[in-house]
Amino acid sequence: MEILAPVFGIFTSFILLYYLSSLNRSNVFLALFFLCCNLVVFVYFGLHYSKVEFWEGVCFVHFLPLSFLLGPLLFFYVKYSVSEHKEFRRIDALHLLPAAFVVMVCWPFTSLPFDVKTKMAHEIVNITEDYRLNFNWLTFEQLLYGRSIHLIIYAFSSVIYFFWNKKILIKKYGMIPSNHYVIKRWFFTLAFLQVLIASMSLGHMITLYTKPFAFLGISSIELFSEEHFFRICGGGFFIQNFFLFLFPKILYGNISYREGMEDETNFRKIKLSLSKPLKSVLGEIDFNSVILPYLAESPFVKKDFTLSQMSFDLKIPERVLSNYFNKELEKTFGEWKNDLRIEYASQLIHDGNAKKLTIEAISNLSGFVSRSKFIDAFKARKGVTPSVYIKENNFD
Repeated sequence: MEILAPVFGIFTSFILLYYLSSLNRSNVFLALFFLCCNLVVFVYFGLHYSKVEFWEGVCFVHFLPLSFLLGPLLFFYVKYSVSEHKEFRRIDALHLLPAAFVVMVCWPFTSLPFDVKTKMAHEIVNITEDYRLNFNWLTFEQLLYGRSIHLIIYAFSSVIYFFWNKKILIKKYGMIPSNHYVIKRWFFTLAFLQVLIASMSLGHMITLYTKPFAFLGISSIELFSEEHFFRICGGGFFIQNFFLFLFPKILYGNISYREGMEDETNFRKIKLSLSKPLKSVLGEIDFNSVILPYLAESPFVKKDFTLSQMSFDLKIPERVLSNYFNKELEKTFGEWKNDLRIEYASQLIHDGNAKKLTIEAISNLSGFVSRSKFIDAFKARKGVTPSVYIKENNFD
C-alpha cells in the first residue's frame, strides 16, 4: 500500500505539468519539484520497504542527483512566482551544478554491472548500514549529509527571497498584492516541510556515525531512529501532496502574485485595438469576439482580478494574453485593467451616482484597493482628480 503514495504524487505532478504549465510558467517548476519529491519517496520505498533486491539495485545511488534538484526547483518556483522577471536566465543554470556534480561523483558506482550494484546495495541497506562508499572525490556518506544541508539552505533562501521581493514591492508600489498572504502560507508550508524532512534525514545520519546525544530530553537514537526517519520523510512528502488540495487556487493554476501591482491608460483605444487578432499556439484568436463578451460582466471591478484569473476564465495561456497586451496594445495588463476601471468609475459618475456615493465608495465599486490609488489613476487618465471632475461637469 505504501507504493500508492508516491504513485499518486507522480500522477499529480504530471497533471500540474501538462494542464497548468501553459497558464502560469512558475507551475512548471512546481510540477517538477513535486515530481522529484515523489520520485525520492519512490526510491525510499524501493530501498527500504520493497525487500526486492532488483528494486534495491535500481534505487540505490542512481536517483541521488534528484535530491540536489529539490532545493533549486523550490527556489525557482518561489522566484518566478513573485518576481517581475519570468524568463529562465543562463545564470540560473548555476543552481543545477551541484546535481550535475553528483552525477559525476557517483559515476564509479553507476557504471558498475547491475548484479554487482544490486549485491552492494542489498548489503549496505539491509546488513551493514555503512554508507561510507567511496566515489569520485567524496563518499556516499558525505553526499547524504550534503543533500540534507543543500535542501535546508535552499528552503531558507526561498523564504528570504520572498521577503526581499516583498520589500521591493512596498518600496516601488507602496503596497503588496491582495493575495500575498495566501501565497505566503503556501510557500512557507513547502519550505517548512523541506526543512523538517531534511533535518530528520540529517539527524538520522548523525545518529548512525556519532555518539548518542539528547535533544529536548529525548535520546537521539530514539528521536532519529530508522522507523521515525522513514515515517517522517515519507509522510512529509505525502502530506505535501495532500496540502496541495488545500490550496485550490494553486492546484488549478488560478493565482498570480502580482495582482494590482502595475501602473495604469483609455477605454476607447482599447476597444479599437481589440479587433486585432493574435497569432498564438492556439491559432488565430479574435480578441474582439473573445474579450468583449467577457468584459460585459465587468470582471475587472473585482479586487482579485488578475492576468491568471483572466487566463483561467478564457482558457487562454497567460503568456499569450501578456504578449497581446505588451506587443499589440503596448501596455501592461495592469494599465489595461485600470483603464477599464476608470472608465467604469466615470460611467458611475455620469449616471448620477456622485450625488449619493463618496469618492471612496466609487473607488471600491470600481475595483481599486485604496482611495489614493483610485485618485492617482483617475488623474493620470482624466487630467484632474475625481472631485474636480465631478464639479467641472456639474455632477455633484
